[in-house]
Amino acid sequence: MVKHIGIIGCSAEGVALCYKTICIEAQEKLFKYRHPEITIHTPPLSDYMQHIWNGNWEGVAELMLNSAKIVANAGADFAICPDNTIHQAFDLMISKSPIPWLHIAKVVGEEAKQKRFKHLGILGTKYLLNSPVYSDALKKVGIACEIPGVPDQDKIDKTIFVELVNGVFSEESRKEFNKIIQKLAKNGCDAVVLGCTEIPLLVDPDDCPLPTLDSTRLLARAAINKSLE
Repeated sequence: MVKHIGIIGCSAEGVALCYKTICIEAQEKLFKYRHPEITIHTPPLSDYMQHIWNGNWEGVAELMLNSAKIVANAGADFAICPDNTIHQAFDLMISKSPIPWLHIAKVVGEEAKQKRFKHLGILGTKYLLNSPVYSDALKKVGIACEIPGVPDQDKIDKTIFVELVNGVFSEESRKEFNKIIQKLAKNGCDAVVLGCTEIPLLVDPDDCPLPTLDSTRLLARAAINKSLE
């Protein structure tokens, strides 16, 4: 049997990209128009942001857990969350979850290890960049990582919350992100993690100064593989 996937949503663009990737790419392993059954639950982004602004990661965990219960009640066998930032609350939630989860940073770390990358630059919200979500996951597979400096963190964060989550992907912002990635390359990074699930809709891998690790699509592909186990 193909396992039922539960998607725990946070922002619209990230959920949409993850869902679309599963639906399209699963056909390569199943057959035309066939993909695993999927249930999505997404509370308003504002519910998450109130907790994040206040540093209330227990509140974030409760929202994640509530969504897990909803998709589990709908028949989901496991859950994924195409939002990197709220994985900061993952450990506060996972022991209470009715179903197992895939961890987005662990999925990215496994891909980076397979591709033999050694030193990753991380892009994402300032909340993610200043959390242990990626540093802890990458350390376990022997990969170093670094984040942009504070001025660039502020630029990235503003672009994410003003533009990307609202479906705005400008050429100006794409060029600005490439400049930031170029700095990471000069610091010795051999690849960059697109660690906000909307960033893959902005950064073009063919134009990027470093090889990219698309956290959204990597998570979607890992979910397809798990659903077919």
